[in-house]
Order: sequence, then structure tokens, then C-alpha cells
Amino acid sequence: MLKPYQRAELNFRQIREIGADGRNSTTHVVHDAQLGAEIVMKTISKARLVNPAEFFDEAKHLYNTAHQNVVQIHYACEDADNIYIAMPFYRRGSVKGMMTAGHLTVREVVKLGCQLLCGVHNIHAKGLIHFDIKPDNVLLSNRGEALLSDFGLAKQMQLGLAVPNGLYVRMAPPEAVAGPPYTLSFDIYQIGLTLYRMLNGNEEFNRQYSRFLMPGGLDRAALGGAIATGQFPDRTLFGEHVPLNLQRVITKCLEPNPRDRFHSALAVANALAEVGHCLDWRPVQDPVRKVWVKLDGNTEKRFVVNGDGSTEFTSTGPGGAPRRKRDLCVQSMTRTAVRKTLKEN
Repeated sequence: MLKPYQRAELNFRQIREIGADGRNSTTHVVHDAQLGAEIVMKTISKARLVNPAEFFDEAKHLYNTAHQNVVQIHYACEDADNIYIAMPFYRRGSVKGMMTAGHLTVREVVKLGCQLLCGVHNIHAKGLIHFDIKPDNVLLSNRGEALLSDFGLAKQMQLGLAVPNGLYVRMAPPEAVAGPPYTLSFDIYQIGLTLYRMLNGNEEFNRQYSRFLMPGGLDRAALGGAIATGQFPDRTLFGEHVPLNLQRVITKCLEPNPRDRFHSALAVANALAEVGHCLDWRPVQDPVRKVWVKLDGNTEKRFVVNGDGSTEFTSTGPGGAPRRKRDLCVQSMTRTAVRKTLKEN
């Protein structure tokens, strides 16, 4: 009797868990005995997927959207309880991990943002809405390039619209309050919010979000109202090192009305490409002062705005002592003057 499908065994050994991608899946680094290599295995519980026809949707999306800025897929398989999706192990981790290690420069945000947008443009061109763009789901290749990952909520559009199986409330756009269906503008909003978090850091984003956490849980009505009216996240909290045109790109992505946002990922990428100054200052976490540092060749420059408003600007060469730039060490400086200092030095 002719068998329409053949079945084969697959053996892998779990090494360590590296993340939970939601209530229905986990991710592990595993040793694949057949490939003789360490790879990443995403395990999705069948019991938590409502429709058996969707078991391999995420794997199909990854396969069909192959692109240099989209996570690759090795294979997909199943057993009685789970679906397994095998992917390369990217040792650099995610943009979220990069943010945890320290603040990003404008150059890093623009570079990674443009790479991410290339991946998003690719999936949009193939009729998909991702629905879950966030720093956790932007992995870093071995060359440090951004890779869009986790297509668990992605859906194929019908007449330009799609409905996901769920939403991540922290990254939900204003139209989520009214409910589905949604357009590509959903992803544009999440791109803007991802860039916002990359520039301002997760501590600031979580601080703002914590206002809606009550003893009884999340105040969804208050959060929904703040998202719908453009009050969350706070669009005024960019650091002085963030160029105004970059701020405008992000706030346009975050417009409450989807029709007022950029109309494509490519348009966002083109706007990011126009950011051309103040690229390399890196904010340094400090409880009292505002501190930025950057390397100019072998010289480290440091600019500090103290709690009392006074400023310090120093340059330190290899093995040398810090040298003060007197005209930039003053008793007080306006935000506009701080922005000019960072732009011109």
C-alpha cells in the first residue's frame, strides 16, 4: 500500500531554557543528534492551540518569508503533545538583552531599526502582519544584524486585514481598544514603540507601564485610555542626544490614528536614513545626573549635566588625565543648549 507520508524519528537533547514565548510555548537550546550541533528549539503545546489546522502556521510563515533579516528555520516536526520548530542558535541574543546590558547609541538604534524594517517590509510584501514586534523578538545574528523572529501571532491578510489569536498588551496600538480586524499599521505602531524602547531603555518604559499596575492587577481600562489618547508611552521623554528628526519618526509611528502613521515599513526606513547627527553619544545610567560618553578615535568624551544644572565636559586620551572644555563647563544650560552641545561635539 502506498503511504502518502513517511514518518521518521528525530532525537535532540535539551541543554537549557532560554525563554518562554508566551503561555503556549517555551524555547530551549538543544543538541541535535542528527546535525551534531547546538540549535534552538521552540516547543509549542498542541493542547493550547485551538485549531489543529494552525499547528504548523508559524513554521510555514518562517519558511515562506525567508530573508536576511528574518530568523531562519531548519525544520518543523511534531509528537503527540507538541509542535517543534528548529532554528539557528544566535549567541548574541536579542535586542532586549542588548538594552539590558546598557543604553544604545542613536547609530545603533538607526542601524538595527533599518535592518528590522527590511525584514518587516519583506513579510508585509508577502501578505503577513506580524502582530508581535518588540525588542524580545528582534534577535541578533552572529554579525550583529537584526533578525525578526517569533511568528506565533502572525496572520495572513485577507483584503488587507487580519485578526491575531492574541495580543501582547504592553505593545498594543490604540486600535486594539476597539478590536479587530487590523491593518499593517498595527506593525508600524509596534515598530515605533520598539524604537522608543531602544532609545529610552526598558527601565523607563516599565516605569511608565507600572502606573497601570494596581493591587488587584492591571487596570486595563486606564491603560487602554492612555494608549488610545497617545499618553502612553510619554512622547516627551526623549533624551537630549536623540535628534529631533528621529523623535518625529517615532512619534509618527505612534500616532493614535492609524491613518496618520507611516504607510509602510519602507517609508519608516527611508525616514530613519535621514538621521545624520548626534549618532554616537551613549547615555550612562546615573541616579542623579545626566551622563553621555562617546569615543572619538582614541579619545573618550564625557558630558555631564549635574543635578543642580551645572555641566562638565571632558576629553580623555589614551593613558591621559581628563581635560576640561571650559566653555562647556558652566553653571546652567538649557535643554536646547545641551542638545546643541551634543550635536556639535
